[in-house]
Amino acid sequence: MKKEESLPRKFESLTDFHRVFGLPKPLHPMVSFINIKDIEILPDELPNSIILDFYKISYKTNLCGKAKYGQNYYDFGEGGLVFTAPNQLFESPPDNSSSGCLLLIHPDFFLSYPLAKKIREYGFFSYAANEALHLSDHEKEIILSIFKIIDDELKSRIDDFSHDVIISQVELLLNYSNRFYKRQFITRRAVNNDLLQKLEDLLDDYFNNEKSVMQGIPTVQFLSDHLNISPGYLSDMLRSLTGQNTQQHIHNKLIEKAKEKLSATTLSVNEIAYALGFEYPQSFSKLFKTKTKLSPIQFRQSFN
Repeated sequence: MKKEESLPRKFESLTDFHRVFGLPKPLHPMVSFINIKDIEILPDELPNSIILDFYKISYKTNLCGKAKYGQNYYDFGEGGLVFTAPNQLFESPPDNSSSGCLLLIHPDFFLSYPLAKKIREYGFFSYAANEALHLSDHEKEIILSIFKIIDDELKSRIDDFSHDVIISQVELLLNYSNRFYKRQFITRRAVNNDLLQKLEDLLDDYFNNEKSVMQGIPTVQFLSDHLNISPGYLSDMLRSLTGQNTQQHIHNKLIEKAKEKLSATTLSVNEIAYALGFEYPQSFSKLFKTKTKLSPIQFRQSFN
């Protein structure tokens, strides 16, 4: 009889995480900086995947998942960062055969600070592991210097300034990461342009073969699944290339197809709306007017 797969292990406290991975007790109840070399070999009973109740920022020297175009890679090879938000499922941390570090932060640590709300704006916390941030030597030095300040602060005597110092360093780390991701979108431009073409082909096939009639308007999740990238990464990649996110891209394609049907067919506005996947024609007319400043009927009349 096949052994039933174990459920993901959920960690609700840093103390529990440290205990399971053979680490000494955390120096702070809500923030922990861990050298991967200090992690003990994972116990056999630990499941392959875990869920944390806190943010995880990990730096690994042997990072995989580089972008490839033709026979060439377009990412730096000096290690990189992976970001995970609370309650996301991911593989268990590596054992000490790997090198790098982990920064774990409980969301409550940000309470009463603007970062508690702002941290949700950093889209890379929703990226998949193979969409990691690959660092150059110079970028690596910057990131590791911030990690060192946080580590030193945790090892020092906690005082009235400790919280503020760590918060400011975490925000600095996130802002640099945001900048470096923007750089990565530029250095991956060849790969991303190829991905953009695949997206266009996917949308054309969807509408030209009238899949929209049966399945409705394509969703961001539908497109990201077919392109094998996360929704957040897809939107940020598109924004770097076109200035618009995935939802806006879908809307533009809808308007493009609507214009074709309004100008080249005798279908009614309602029939066009249903053909494009709208459940209610009013929704189609509202979107069309928002995008073109004309109602579908006005557009057809002006075209004629």
